Amino acid sequence: MIQQWLNWRTALVITALCIVSGTVFYSHYLSQKLAIEERKKVEHWIEAQKTLLNNADTLNITLASRISTDNTDIPIIETDEKDRITGNYINLDSTRIKSDSNYLQHLVSQFKGQNKPIEFVLSKSPYVANKYYYGESKLQQEIKYYPYVQLLIVALFIIILVSAQRSTHQNTQNSLWAGMAKETAHQLGTPVSSLEGWLEVLKEIPGNENIVSEIGKDINRLQLVTDRFSKIGSTPKLEVKNIVYQVQYMMDYIKKRAGGHVSFSLNTNGEKEITTLISAPLFDWVIENLLKNALDAMEGRGNIAINIQRINKAIQIDVSDTGKGISKANLHKVFKPGFTTKKRGWGLGLTLTQRIIEQYHKGKIFILFSEPGKGTTFRIFLPA
Repeated sequence: MIQQWLNWRTALVITALCIVSGTVFYSHYLSQKLAIEERKKVEHWIEAQKTLLNNADTLNITLASRISTDNTDIPIIETDEKDRITGNYINLDSTRIKSDSNYLQHLVSQFKGQNKPIEFVLSKSPYVANKYYYGESKLQQEIKYYPYVQLLIVALFIIILVSAQRSTHQNTQNSLWAGMAKETAHQLGTPVSSLEGWLEVLKEIPGNENIVSEIGKDINRLQLVTDRFSKIGSTPKLEVKNIVYQVQYMMDYIKKRAGGHVSFSLNTNGEKEITTLISAPLFDWVIENLLKNALDAMEGRGNIAINIQRINKAIQIDVSDTGKGISKANLHKVFKPGFTTKKRGWGLGLTLTQRIIEQYHKGKIFILFSEPGKGTTFRIFLPA
């Protein structure tokens, strides 16, 4: 499925590039062709000006006047042989000319870069000539910028298609997650219920008190896992809970299983109660995943520190360890399904953690800091 998505996206990009490239080349061809026609039009206009100045023939004057007035879109400025503006120009903004004394000179400089001027020699000795600088017509400008407009439209089209495809892909993934979680909870429910029944039987047999106690703990653990998966597969109910208590509870739970070479610290910045809406089983799962990852990264030796504080209308939770850290090449992969650096595991812990925080609790989780050999800090933001 991923390969099909990549092939489809590649084909779409190649098609769009071909369309845009073809348009650019064709627009360039039209622009050059139009430039030749516009130069001829300017030459005809100059000839018409000569006729109007030097010819007494009424018919020629009438024809020259018509040619002269037909040019309504190509801006032209007349200068002498030293590029001094004579005051003869057409198709320019008269308001700008009156308000800005440098406007005409600025246009002459601009037109020099667009087209080679046309010279009309009045006298060879002494040399006297008029130069005619002309710019691009509106049609020429539209042809020039049309490929860029089309490129923008095609880019927007591709972005919309890719966004729609990603949204569809994400919805499909969400459905699969929900279905898998519900099925897992359903499959676990039957044996857990059976184990509870057998536990009651064991309680009635003298001498099994220690065994019953330990089995009871394992069954409670299985019930917790089942409850978590059932909530992942549906919209969990959020309740007002004390974040400090929830974090402390999970830290104590992990501490008992961490060994004596790992130290834990919790800093609440002087607050004993910081409340917000959470699903307690799912939030506990988040903290458990982060603490277990920290333990794996430290390989049984190091420090784990959790810092909780209120910041404006949010609750900030930092989980830091002194483990082996994450390389820069892997930072963007951490929350992706299937990614893991451990020999065992499915690489779903942090994916589920991100889903729980961002989709169910409308918060944010990301890696604040990580450096190989120095450790990692995960930061969680929850709405207060």
